[in-house]
Amino acid sequence: MPTLGGPDGRGDFGACDPLETRNFRTRSSIVIDAPEGAILVDTGPDMRAQILACGVGRVDAIVFTHAHADHIAGLDDVRLLNRLTGKPLAGFATADTALQLQQRFAYALKPWTPPGFYRPVIDLQVIAAGDVLEVCGARLKTFEQDHHVMPTLGLRVGDFAYSTDVVRLNDTAFDCLAGIDTWLVSCFQRTPHLTHAHLDVVLEWRARLGVRRTVLTHMGIDMDWAWLRQNLPAGVEPAFDGMVLEIG
Repeated sequence: MPTLGGPDGRGDFGACDPLETRNFRTRSSIVIDAPEGAILVDTGPDMRAQILACGVGRVDAIVFTHAHADHIAGLDDVRLLNRLTGKPLAGFATADTALQLQQRFAYALKPWTPPGFYRPVIDLQVIAAGDVLEVCGARLKTFEQDHHVMPTLGLRVGDFAYSTDVVRLNDTAFDCLAGIDTWLVSCFQRTPHLTHAHLDVVLEWRARLGVRRTVLTHMGIDMDWAWLRQNLPAGVEPAFDGMVLEIG
């Protein structure tokens, strides 16, 4: 955000104030600071700039939520992350996502041929939604989400959960989310959308789960920072680039 276009060709901000820096949003991605390393969730096209801006010194593993370009198209820069650790990075993806990665980035999934990293090298493990992963000393519970055009992977780590690119959740997902304290969840716009959750439905989900803190991400051009701060109920807030969540 902004999208391409606009009256002067410098971006379409829609209802968002272009003078508010927190209305400039790169693609959704997070890094989980785990006990034994850093876990990157998705490798979008903004990955390199995000890692530099946030001062992330290394990444030890990658979890892919799904294969849409805004979540995987920065994968080539994983070679720089390989150089920081000096080894292939562990990767985790469902079978459908792994197939897409193989078709688009076959060279990244080949075994490492040392020395050096002239290409990204990911040691990819195929998982299924519902699996519990032990990654970098953290226990990640996974669950399936409905993105209309494909399933995506939701993640829970302790009392924190991350749900990007979702329009519907089934009872199994709600069971996995039960008892969370902090939820970083996709909320694309104020009105209904075919493939992404909108504001009213996210607020319904949050009430059903009784979440103490809900943080909205993957927001579109009608989700203005100031409007959201003024109109969201207590316990709900918009995310911004570089945001750090301290999870107890």
